Amino acid sequence: MLSDVTTPQDLDDRFRETLAALAAPAQRRDPARPVTDDTTLTGARALELFDAQATSRQLDLAGRWLRSFGEGFYTIGSAGHEGNAAVAAALRVTDPALLHYRSGAFYCVRAAQAGGSAPAERPEAEHPEDDQPEAERVGAERVGAGHGGSDRPAEAPPGDAVGSGAAPDARDPDEPAADARSVVDQPLSPAYAEAARDVLRGMVASSREPIAGGRHKVFGRADLAVVPTTSTIASHLPRAVGMGLAVERLRRLDTSGRRDGARAGAEQAPWPTDAIVVCSFGDASVNHASATAAFNTAGWYDHTGLRIPVLFVCEDNGLGISVRSPKGWVETTLRSKPGIRYFAAEGDDLVRAYEAAAEAAAWVRRHRRPAVLHLSTVRLMGHAGADAETAYRSAGEIAADLDRDPLAGTARLLVDAGVATGEELLARYDEIGWQVRRIAEEVLDEPKLTAPADVVAPLAPRRPARLARAVADAAARAAGPGAGARAEAFGGRPPELTGPLTLAQSINAALADGMLDHPQMAVFGEDVGAKGGVYGVTKGLRDRFGAARVFDTLLDETSILGLGLGAGLAGMLPVPEIQYLAYLHNAEDQLRGEAATMQFFSQGAFRNPMVVRVAGLAYQEGFGGHFHNDNSVAVLRDVPGLVIAVPARPDDAAPMLRTCLASAAVDGSVCVFLEPIALYHTRDLYADGDGEWLAHYAEPGAWTGGHVPIGRARVYGVGSAEDVTIITFGNGVPMSLRAAATLADEGVGTRVVDLRWLSPLPVADIIREAAATGRVLVVDETRRSGGVGEGVIAALVDAGYVGAARRVAGVDSFVPLGPAARQVLVSEEAITQGARTLLAR
Repeated sequence: MLSDVTTPQDLDDRFRETLAALAAPAQRRDPARPVTDDTTLTGARALELFDAQATSRQLDLAGRWLRSFGEGFYTIGSAGHEGNAAVAAALRVTDPALLHYRSGAFYCVRAAQAGGSAPAERPEAEHPEDDQPEAERVGAERVGAGHGGSDRPAEAPPGDAVGSGAAPDARDPDEPAADARSVVDQPLSPAYAEAARDVLRGMVASSREPIAGGRHKVFGRADLAVVPTTSTIASHLPRAVGMGLAVERLRRLDTSGRRDGARAGAEQAPWPTDAIVVCSFGDASVNHASATAAFNTAGWYDHTGLRIPVLFVCEDNGLGISVRSPKGWVETTLRSKPGIRYFAAEGDDLVRAYEAAAEAAAWVRRHRRPAVLHLSTVRLMGHAGADAETAYRSAGEIAADLDRDPLAGTARLLVDAGVATGEELLARYDEIGWQVRRIAEEVLDEPKLTAPADVVAPLAPRRPARLARAVADAAARAAGPGAGARAEAFGGRPPELTGPLTLAQSINAALADGMLDHPQMAVFGEDVGAKGGVYGVTKGLRDRFGAARVFDTLLDETSILGLGLGAGLAGMLPVPEIQYLAYLHNAEDQLRGEAATMQFFSQGAFRNPMVVRVAGLAYQEGFGGHFHNDNSVAVLRDVPGLVIAVPARPDDAAPMLRTCLASAAVDGSVCVFLEPIALYHTRDLYADGDGEWLAHYAEPGAWTGGHVPIGRARVYGVGSAEDVTIITFGNGVPMSLRAAATLADEGVGTRVVDLRWLSPLPVADIIREAAATGRVLVVDETRRSGGVGEGVIAALVDAGYVGAARRVAGVDSFVPLGPAARQVLVSEEAITQGARTLLAR
């Protein structure tokens, strides 16, 4: 018997030896009967799950085979984790799932579930602990059943599915039980072939892969309610909590009928009202900050009485690549999470795994509360194809894991139950292997992504005409059928009648108009509710729209963004607030790795529309320091597809926010609305009392004419506007206008270009305005290294600009406290002198 198994061949040989050693059952059992006396799992269903596990195992072997000759690009497999087939069987196909990368068997079962009819509801037991497993059939088609070796006739048509047998009708209890052999001999279901083709296409980066289209190997398909996750270090767990929160909120709205009056076209929840969210992850990930944030948030909300129906599934193989999880640590950690119910099972015991998963799913579905299923697994064939696990594991450890091979465990169960013989199961295993290898050969010839445009196509759709139309439609609703509700929301005095507003007041009014127009919009974050935000920007919104739509969160930026990601995926339009830009950096991966990648890796099948409001940038008087004056935006500009808006003026802020909301709703965009703190309550521009930085709020009839498209700048002309062009944004706009006024007294005409959008940059406007004078001064309040100015200069160079150019930027430093801040930030004097230097050339 092998003891040091590290290769696919070794694992395959060991499995064959195990099956050959299984004694034939003393008698056959009716496959409709439970496989043991203490379970509801029938022999027929166990056979179906064996096929799912075998398909997953054969996919792992095929992945290593493809890699051996350079045609496969992904070898992290599911071997040893096939027990998650039982978890899938305990759930419904309409339960959204965010899956760990070792979820091959789960994915196969879910694909088969989607091929069947919707399950009938069962009456709930009085006590959920006593409830029967509520898992539905794996599919209306017979998923499993079939035998035959690898000598299948070569004339089988290419692309033929893995069988086409239909599920037998329910047996009349008065009729004799079917012979177990008739179940074993039935052909395999085509659902597993479809699932295998999906996975293999991902391995070879085929552009026909159904979710990512050759961009990554992920488990995901919209019709299976499997949401792709591209990171495995628990970064998807905060999103899962957000999905659970949104699913429950929308369920309550549906139940109470409060959505009946929602305007036509409003997003509806994509899942049933009783759906639960499932997310799986590895044991090493319990230590990651993202996982801690998710568990803490779920428990925190549960403690407050707000229900979140999420089932966390920790697949514990004891290793994070080569680093061992300390014995007992994972269980202790998971058991200690407040507000989260703990369930556990051994992944190599199909019966216990199925019963525990069914009990956990029923508990979450009934109580609408979070739970964790701790599934003990093993890892076979190492972490990935290049992993030489003998470098950090002994032969004895590897052999011990082999003894817990879940595929072999299910085979023993079936033989002991009298459902099949070892020989029959080996024939099934070989048949599946033959089919998987044949499909692998077929997908090798499928096309790959061959052009940059093809790769980036789903990244961030930009449909400006549709956005303009959406803004116009919102204006028509606000002035027409929604006029009454709008008047009521604003207490009979809409913002256009209140006189000129500050930046903060304009944003507040635009948020209120957005809430009126988007029934699924929610504003949330730290202190945004009762307090109205630390700067008063959300003041009064909770009173107008209720605590269900404007609410405070716990103090954790990762969780705030995760709630937004999940809510957007569930059909809401989330507008989370990050209280200060400096606090965004500990949660950046929720934007980079989760938010921005969703459409890219799902070809638009899934999206997480979101407008993230962030108070940021510098120049606060009397309240400074690094954490309240942060000018770090480079990390945001580096995220592909992210929209970054920086309104400087009140009359830009409202239309830009409307554009961001429309972009999120129409295109599924992830937008960052970066609000300059120092300009929130600014009233004057040139002199005290001049009120030049106030502006009137546009009435709905003027919204269309005042629409601000993404990536369009605003240009101010001072004097002749013919001598120098100043390109800037945020706090740089009023400073540059004051500098331009000083230059005008010297006879210099200036164009001041407010970028307004840092991503995408308004390149066409930059080039046009630069060419108009031939002298460009870039005023960048961020840093010289990695600042916005670098992007502006690069855009000019790429366009062939040959005029003079100069930068005035912040020093490569954090912003210190008090007057020392002036030593590292851009000043009006520096802007004026920079322009003079350009003119002197």
